[in-house]
Amino acid sequence: MDALVVGAGPAGLVAAEELGRAGARVLVAERMPSPARKFLMAGKSGLNLTKDEDPALIAAAYGAGAGPVPRIVGAFGPAEIRAWAEGLGQPLFTGSTGRVFPVAMKASPLLRAWLTRLDGFGVQLRTRWHWTGDGFDTPEGPVRVDARATVLAMGGASWRRLGSDGAWAVHLAATGLPVALFQPANAGLSVAWSNHMSPLFGAPVKNVALLTGDVEARGEFVIARTGLEGGGIYAVSRAVREGAPLALDLKPDLTEAEIRARLARAKGSLGNRLRKLGLDPAQRALLMEFARPLPDDLAPLIKRLPVPHEGLRPLDEAISTAGGLMWDALDVDLMLKDRPGTFACGEMLDWEAPTGGYLLTACLATGRHAGQAAARFLGL
Repeated sequence: MDALVVGAGPAGLVAAEELGRAGARVLVAERMPSPARKFLMAGKSGLNLTKDEDPALIAAAYGAGAGPVPRIVGAFGPAEIRAWAEGLGQPLFTGSTGRVFPVAMKASPLLRAWLTRLDGFGVQLRTRWHWTGDGFDTPEGPVRVDARATVLAMGGASWRRLGSDGAWAVHLAATGLPVALFQPANAGLSVAWSNHMSPLFGAPVKNVALLTGDVEARGEFVIARTGLEGGGIYAVSRAVREGAPLALDLKPDLTEAEIRARLARAKGSLGNRLRKLGLDPAQRALLMEFARPLPDDLAPLIKRLPVPHEGLRPLDEAISTAGGLMWDALDVDLMLKDRPGTFACGEMLDWEAPTGGYLLTACLATGRHAGQAAARFLGL
């Protein structure tokens, strides 16, 4: 066998595609009963493949600690991903926010076409193969694969029921490789609600700004039984995880003085005055939940409502994870410095990205980068 790819998520499959295209004999080993389960789950909300925006903004989205990810995405970014997906027979469209989706609004047609392409390259897929660090536990018993190049693409440590359990980190750390502790990224917030909030569970919170330190982010989220969930919360989860306090601006398009003047002009009960200000039931409920007893001057609270919480939701509930195999272990080709011929890619590397297409873009880009480097290592 020329090449072994461990993990059949997007990063592993695109690495296998590059190796197969180069003429390598490739085996893909996947611990789950079928490939790309998290990819398919992402397709249930439309499969946001990438983000059509300025390359500088895309690079900046990966933030501090992303190592070579911005550079690698620069070589295989939105335009290249669009061409790749369309080459698999999947027409795409760009939404109003720049997010790019298949017209089919699901992942299964793309995955079927992708697996057909891999089969045409002679790529073999084995499922229910659990990597043990030096081999695999399989339904047929222990198996060792003798390959001249290996690409590790085993994902992060969230959504373990879909295959990403992070168990590989123990094996790599035991050999002396630097592995950063997994932490939740793009995660909801745990909030201990009072009883009066239960009628609001499931209610969306719109037209607010989320404030973390000096950063202001617009985004929607949902009042959930466990706390706050959704894209707006995910956008600030990194800052919250790193200790920044969180507050809500319930009227981001009004100044404090304008809010104060409008409340003064409104008549009737407090609830009626807040309705006249334009706060919807979910916003009013959050104000009452987080700020009682209410002061006479509500304007400062409406502009900056502190959100008391119990931290991010558990790791396994996160959309993605921070942490993983650290950049110090890798060279520019994503090859392990002390293991020539072994490469790593995707979410198992120590980077994180916001939702909105950035995460999948980087998984595909790093998988392609590692697959091409592995092909070069093989002399193909």
